[in-house]
Amino acid sequence: MKDPCPGKYCGFTDFGNSSFSVCGPCLRGYRVSSNNICQKCFNDLLIYDWLYLGFMTLLSILLHFYFIDKTVGTSKARHLILYICAMVESTVAAVCSVLVMEPMGQTGLQSCHVQSISDWYTMLHNPSPNYTTTLHCTQEAVYPLYTMPMIYYAFSLVAMMILRPVICNKLIIGKTSTRKCIYAALYFFPILTLIQAMGGGLIYYSFPYLLIVGSVVSLAIYLAQFPKQSMKYILIDIFKSPRNIIIILGHWSLHAYAIIGVTQFKNMSSFTPLAALVPLPTFYYIITVPYTDPNLTV
Repeated sequence: MKDPCPGKYCGFTDFGNSSFSVCGPCLRGYRVSSNNICQKCFNDLLIYDWLYLGFMTLLSILLHFYFIDKTVGTSKARHLILYICAMVESTVAAVCSVLVMEPMGQTGLQSCHVQSISDWYTMLHNPSPNYTTTLHCTQEAVYPLYTMPMIYYAFSLVAMMILRPVICNKLIIGKTSTRKCIYAALYFFPILTLIQAMGGGLIYYSFPYLLIVGSVVSLAIYLAQFPKQSMKYILIDIFKSPRNIIIILGHWSLHAYAIIGVTQFKNMSSFTPLAALVPLPTFYYIITVPYTDPNLTV
Protein backbone atom coordinates (compact mmCIF):
# COMPACT_ATOMS: atom_id res chain seq x y z
CA MET A 1 0.00 0.00 0.00
CA LYS A 2 1.62 3.22 -1.16
CA ASP A 3 -1.04 5.89 -0.71
CA PRO A 4 -3.94 6.06 1.74
CA CYS A 5 -7.29 5.00 0.35
CA PRO A 6 -9.58 8.00 -0.26
CA GLY A 7 -13.19 8.09 0.80
CA LYS A 8 -15.02 7.04 3.91
CA TYR A 9 -15.92 3.54 2.70
CA CYS A 10 -12.99 2.60 0.46
CA GLY A 11 -10.32 0.27 1.76
CA PHE A 12 -7.76 -2.42 1.01
CA THR A 13 -8.64 -6.10 1.24
CA ASP A 14 -5.95 -8.13 2.99
CA PHE A 15 -5.11 -11.32 1.03
CA GLY A 16 -2.44 -12.39 3.52
CA ASN A 17 1.35 -12.56 3.10
CA SER A 18 1.45 -8.74 3.02
CA SER A 19 -0.62 -8.78 -0.16
CA PHE A 20 -3.43 -6.26 -0.53
CA SER A 21 -6.00 -5.43 -3.16
CA VAL A 22 -6.28 -2.10 -4.88
CA CYS A 23 -8.33 0.56 -3.15
CA GLY A 24 -12.00 -0.31 -3.47
CA PRO A 25 -15.12 -1.55 -1.66
CA CYS A 26 -14.89 -4.06 1.15
CA LEU A 27 -16.42 -7.49 0.82
CA ARG A 28 -19.83 -8.21 2.31
CA GLY A 29 -19.53 -8.59 6.06
CA TYR A 30 -16.37 -6.44 6.17
CA ARG A 31 -15.90 -2.81 7.07
CA VAL A 32 -13.13 -0.25 6.66
CA SER A 33 -11.03 0.33 9.77
CA SER A 34 -9.20 3.50 10.73
CA ASN A 35 -6.09 2.37 8.81
CA ASN A 36 -8.02 1.77 5.56
CA ILE A 37 -7.95 -2.03 5.93
CA CYS A 38 -11.16 -4.00 5.38
CA GLN A 39 -11.78 -5.98 8.56
CA LYS A 40 -14.38 -8.69 9.08
CA CYS A 41 -17.23 -7.75 11.42
CA PHE A 42 -17.70 -9.98 14.47
CA ASN A 43 -20.09 -7.76 16.44
CA ASP A 44 -23.32 -9.11 17.85
CA LEU A 45 -26.57 -7.44 16.88
CA LEU A 46 -27.73 -4.84 19.39
CA ILE A 47 -31.20 -4.99 20.93
CA TYR A 48 -32.17 -2.02 18.76
CA ASP A 49 -30.97 -3.87 15.65
CA TRP A 50 -33.17 -6.86 16.46
CA LEU A 51 -36.10 -4.54 17.10
CA TYR A 52 -35.55 -2.92 13.71
CA LEU A 53 -35.51 -6.30 11.97
CA GLY A 54 -38.61 -7.26 13.93
CA PHE A 55 -40.33 -4.06 12.80
CA MET A 56 -39.61 -4.79 9.14
CA THR A 57 -41.01 -8.28 9.70
CA LEU A 58 -44.10 -6.89 11.42
CA LEU A 59 -44.87 -4.69 8.42
CA SER A 60 -45.41 -7.68 6.15
CA ILE A 61 -47.38 -9.63 8.78
CA LEU A 62 -49.70 -6.69 9.47
CA LEU A 63 -50.27 -6.18 5.75
CA HIS A 64 -51.08 -9.88 5.38
CA PHE A 65 -53.63 -9.63 8.20
CA TYR A 66 -55.14 -6.42 6.81
CA PHE A 67 -55.73 -7.79 3.31
CA ILE A 68 -57.00 -11.12 4.64
CA ASP A 69 -59.49 -9.21 6.78
CA LYS A 70 -60.61 -6.99 3.88
CA THR A 71 -60.79 -9.53 1.05
CA VAL A 72 -61.81 -12.90 2.46
CA GLY A 73 -65.36 -12.09 3.56
CA THR A 74 -67.02 -12.80 6.90
CA SER A 75 -66.18 -16.46 7.51
CA LYS A 76 -64.30 -16.72 10.81
CA ALA A 77 -62.96 -20.16 9.88
CA ARG A 78 -61.41 -18.89 6.63
CA HIS A 79 -59.92 -15.90 8.43
CA LEU A 80 -58.37 -18.09 11.11
CA ILE A 81 -56.92 -20.54 8.58
CA LEU A 82 -55.35 -17.75 6.52
CA TYR A 83 -54.05 -15.91 9.61
CA ILE A 84 -52.30 -19.08 10.77
CA CYS A 85 -50.98 -19.68 7.25
CA ALA A 86 -49.56 -16.15 7.08
CA MET A 87 -47.87 -16.59 10.45
CA VAL A 88 -46.35 -19.93 9.37
CA GLU A 89 -45.07 -18.37 6.14
CA SER A 90 -43.53 -15.45 8.01
CA THR A 91 -41.96 -17.71 10.65
CA VAL A 92 -40.42 -19.98 8.02
CA ALA A 93 -39.11 -16.94 6.11
CA ALA A 94 -37.64 -15.38 9.27
CA VAL A 95 -35.85 -18.59 10.28
CA CYS A 96 -34.45 -19.08 6.77
CA SER A 97 -33.30 -15.45 6.65
CA VAL A 98 -31.34 -15.86 9.89
CA LEU A 99 -29.81 -19.19 8.88
CA VAL A 100 -28.46 -17.96 5.52
CA MET A 101 -26.59 -15.03 7.09
CA GLU A 102 -23.07 -15.27 8.51
CA PRO A 103 -22.34 -17.49 10.33
CA MET A 104 -24.48 -19.70 8.11
CA GLY A 105 -26.67 -22.26 9.85
CA GLN A 106 -26.49 -20.50 13.21
CA THR A 107 -28.93 -18.17 14.93
CA GLY A 108 -26.23 -15.84 16.26
CA LEU A 109 -25.62 -13.16 13.65
CA GLN A 110 -22.43 -11.20 13.06
CA SER A 111 -22.91 -7.55 12.23
CA CYS A 112 -21.18 -4.29 11.44
CA HIS A 113 -22.56 -1.76 13.89
CA VAL A 114 -24.29 1.34 12.54
CA GLN A 115 -22.22 4.44 13.20
CA SER A 116 -24.09 7.08 11.23
CA ILE A 117 -26.94 7.38 8.75
CA SER A 118 -24.42 7.66 5.91
CA ASP A 119 -23.54 3.99 6.52
CA TRP A 120 -26.87 3.12 4.90
CA TYR A 121 -26.16 5.10 1.73
CA THR A 122 -22.54 4.39 0.83
CA MET A 123 -23.36 4.90 -2.86
CA LEU A 124 -23.65 8.61 -2.11
CA HIS A 125 -20.12 8.77 -0.72
CA ASN A 126 -18.00 7.49 -3.59
CA PRO A 127 -14.84 9.64 -3.69
CA SER A 128 -13.53 11.40 -6.80
CA PRO A 129 -9.72 11.68 -6.49
CA ASN A 130 -8.51 14.86 -8.18
CA TYR A 131 -12.07 15.27 -9.51
CA THR A 132 -11.21 13.14 -12.53
CA THR A 133 -12.66 9.68 -11.94
CA THR A 134 -15.08 8.25 -9.40
CA LEU A 135 -13.92 5.43 -7.15
CA HIS A 136 -16.95 3.22 -6.57
CA CYS A 137 -16.97 1.84 -3.02
CA THR A 138 -20.63 1.00 -2.57
CA GLN A 139 -21.03 -1.73 0.05
CA GLU A 140 -23.23 -2.88 2.92
CA ALA A 141 -21.55 -1.02 5.75
CA VAL A 142 -24.44 -1.92 8.10
CA TYR A 143 -24.34 -5.65 7.36
CA PRO A 144 -26.76 -7.42 7.64
CA LEU A 145 -29.39 -4.78 8.42
CA TYR A 146 -29.72 -3.50 4.85
CA THR A 147 -30.14 -6.75 2.92
CA MET A 148 -31.68 -9.01 5.57
CA PRO A 149 -35.21 -7.51 5.34
CA MET A 150 -35.07 -7.93 1.56
CA ILE A 151 -34.00 -11.55 1.95
CA TYR A 152 -36.85 -12.05 4.39
CA TYR A 153 -39.36 -10.59 1.92
CA ALA A 154 -38.03 -12.89 -0.80
CA PHE A 155 -38.38 -15.96 1.43
CA SER A 156 -41.85 -14.79 2.49
CA LEU A 157 -42.93 -14.48 -1.11
CA VAL A 158 -41.64 -17.96 -1.96
CA ALA A 159 -43.27 -19.48 1.14
CA MET A 160 -46.56 -17.79 0.32
CA MET A 161 -46.53 -18.99 -3.29
CA ILE A 162 -45.93 -22.55 -2.10
CA LEU A 163 -48.25 -22.76 0.93
CA ARG A 164 -51.10 -20.32 0.32
CA PRO A 165 -52.46 -21.80 -2.97
CA VAL A 166 -52.50 -25.25 -1.38
CA ILE A 167 -54.43 -23.91 1.62
CA CYS A 168 -56.89 -22.03 -0.58
CA ASN A 169 -57.54 -25.00 -2.86
CA LYS A 170 -57.63 -27.78 -0.26
CA LEU A 171 -59.14 -26.20 2.84
CA ILE A 172 -61.11 -23.27 1.39
CA ILE A 173 -62.62 -24.80 -1.73
CA GLY A 174 -64.45 -22.67 -4.25
CA LYS A 175 -63.70 -19.26 -2.76
CA THR A 176 -61.88 -17.14 -5.31
CA SER A 177 -62.01 -14.20 -2.90
CA THR A 178 -59.36 -15.91 -0.76
CA ARG A 179 -56.91 -15.51 -3.62
CA LYS A 180 -57.17 -11.73 -3.51
CA CYS A 181 -54.98 -11.61 -0.41
CA ILE A 182 -52.31 -13.45 -2.43
CA TYR A 183 -52.56 -10.91 -5.24
CA ALA A 184 -52.27 -8.10 -2.68
CA ALA A 185 -49.04 -9.60 -1.33
CA LEU A 186 -47.62 -9.70 -4.85
CA TYR A 187 -47.92 -5.92 -4.79
CA PHE A 188 -46.90 -5.02 -1.25
CA PHE A 189 -43.77 -7.21 -1.08
CA PRO A 190 -42.04 -5.32 -3.94
CA ILE A 191 -43.20 -2.03 -2.40
CA LEU A 192 -41.74 -2.98 0.99
CA THR A 193 -38.48 -4.00 -0.70
CA LEU A 194 -38.31 -0.64 -2.49
CA ILE A 195 -39.01 1.22 0.77
CA GLN A 196 -36.22 -0.72 2.50
CA ALA A 197 -33.78 -0.07 -0.34
CA MET A 198 -34.41 3.67 -0.44
CA GLY A 199 -35.38 4.53 3.12
CA GLY A 200 -33.80 1.84 5.28
CA GLY A 201 -31.54 4.27 7.11
CA LEU A 202 -34.33 6.74 7.84
CA ILE A 203 -36.60 3.94 9.05
CA TYR A 204 -33.82 2.54 11.26
CA TYR A 205 -33.56 5.76 13.23
CA SER A 206 -37.28 6.57 13.34
CA PHE A 207 -39.20 3.26 13.42
CA PRO A 208 -40.19 3.43 17.15
CA TYR A 209 -41.77 6.85 16.60
CA LEU A 210 -43.36 5.81 13.31
CA LEU A 211 -44.85 2.80 15.07
CA ILE A 212 -46.23 4.88 17.93
CA VAL A 213 -47.88 7.37 15.58
CA GLY A 214 -49.10 4.70 13.16
CA SER A 215 -50.58 2.45 15.86
CA VAL A 216 -52.34 5.35 17.60
CA VAL A 217 -53.83 6.62 14.33
CA SER A 218 -54.85 3.09 13.34
CA LEU A 219 -56.51 2.57 16.72
CA ALA A 220 -58.43 5.84 16.44
CA ILE A 221 -59.64 4.93 12.94
CA TYR A 222 -60.73 1.50 14.13
CA LEU A 223 -62.66 2.82 17.14
CA ALA A 224 -64.25 5.51 14.98
CA GLN A 225 -65.86 2.79 12.86
CA PHE A 226 -67.97 1.50 15.74
CA PRO A 227 -71.65 2.20 14.88
CA LYS A 228 -72.51 3.96 18.15
CA GLN A 229 -69.96 6.52 19.25
CA SER A 230 -70.58 6.68 22.97
CA MET A 231 -68.58 5.50 25.95
CA LYS A 232 -71.11 2.87 26.95
CA TYR A 233 -71.64 1.29 23.54
CA ILE A 234 -67.95 1.27 22.56
CA LEU A 235 -67.13 -0.65 25.74
CA ILE A 236 -70.00 -3.06 25.09
CA ASP A 237 -68.93 -3.60 21.46
CA ILE A 238 -65.33 -4.25 22.50
CA PHE A 239 -66.08 -6.84 25.17
CA LYS A 240 -68.84 -8.71 23.35
CA SER A 241 -66.60 -9.49 20.37
CA PRO A 242 -63.40 -11.58 20.68
CA ARG A 243 -62.26 -10.06 17.38
CA ASN A 244 -62.45 -6.54 18.81
CA ILE A 245 -60.57 -7.60 21.94
CA ILE A 246 -57.80 -9.18 19.83
CA ILE A 247 -57.48 -6.06 17.67
CA ILE A 248 -57.29 -3.77 20.72
CA LEU A 249 -54.69 -6.01 22.37
CA GLY A 250 -52.77 -6.07 19.08
CA HIS A 251 -52.61 -2.28 19.07
CA TRP A 252 -51.46 -2.32 22.68
CA SER A 253 -48.70 -4.74 21.70
CA LEU A 254 -47.56 -2.35 18.98
CA HIS A 255 -47.55 0.52 21.49
CA ALA A 256 -45.40 -1.56 23.86
CA TYR A 257 -43.04 -2.59 21.05
CA ALA A 258 -42.53 1.06 20.11
CA ILE A 259 -41.82 2.02 23.73
CA ILE A 260 -39.25 -0.78 23.97
CA GLY A 261 -37.64 0.58 20.80
CA VAL A 262 -37.38 4.04 22.35
CA THR A 263 -36.08 2.95 25.75
CA GLN A 264 -34.21 -0.27 24.77
CA PHE A 265 -34.44 -1.26 28.45
CA LYS A 266 -31.51 1.07 29.17
CA ASN A 267 -33.26 2.79 32.04
CA MET A 268 -35.94 0.71 33.73
CA SER A 269 -36.99 3.66 35.87
CA SER A 270 -38.20 5.42 32.70
CA PHE A 271 -39.45 2.29 30.94
CA THR A 272 -41.94 1.28 33.67
CA PRO A 273 -44.02 4.51 33.65
CA LEU A 274 -43.93 4.58 29.84
CA ALA A 275 -45.15 0.98 29.69
CA ALA A 276 -48.08 1.98 31.89
CA LEU A 277 -49.15 4.37 29.11
CA VAL A 278 -49.78 1.50 26.64
CA PRO A 279 -53.59 1.47 27.08
CA LEU A 280 -53.83 5.27 27.40
CA PRO A 281 -54.81 6.02 23.74
CA THR A 282 -57.72 3.56 23.96
CA PHE A 283 -59.04 4.93 27.25
CA TYR A 284 -58.52 8.51 26.08
CA TYR A 285 -60.61 7.91 22.97
CA ILE A 286 -63.40 6.19 24.89
CA ILE A 287 -63.52 8.85 27.62
CA THR A 288 -63.46 11.82 25.24
CA VAL A 289 -65.70 10.45 22.49
CA PRO A 290 -68.85 12.12 23.91
CA TYR A 291 -67.21 15.50 23.49
CA THR A 292 -66.36 15.04 19.81
CA ASP A 293 -69.99 15.39 18.64
CA PRO A 294 -72.21 18.15 20.05
CA ASN A 295 -75.30 16.02 19.39
CA LEU A 296 -74.10 13.25 21.72
CA THR A 297 -74.48 13.29 25.46
CA VAL A 298 -72.38 11.52 28.07
